Amino acid sequence: MGIRDTDRTLPSNRLVFELRRDAEKYAAFRRDLEGTLEAFGLSEAERQAWRTIDLAALARLGVHPYFLPQITRLFKGGGYNHNDSDAARLYAEKMGVAQARPAGKEA
Repeated sequence: MGIRDTDRTLPSNRLVFELRRDAEKYAAFRRDLEGTLEAFGLSEAERQAWRTIDLAALARLGVHPYFLPQITRLFKGGGYNHNDSDAARLYAEKMGVAQARPAGKEA
């Protein structure tokens, strides 16, 4: 699941690219996930992975590795891009990555 596995024709790659650059499309995504997935022509496998935020499945399908954490930001916001942000915790959870605890935070 690396850069060589990226499918440049995969609709999910175009979806992430455009949502991160077009405020109107992003707003539509936040209002209507299913409608957005339909509008971008995602396969049923892609749609299911988006519905469940299954980053590993999206990677296997050919989503660019750079876009995987971007997907969590689409769902959780990206204003606070830190290792303890909601988006970073979601990425770690979905990818099975252990997170280091921020200084001063106990288990």
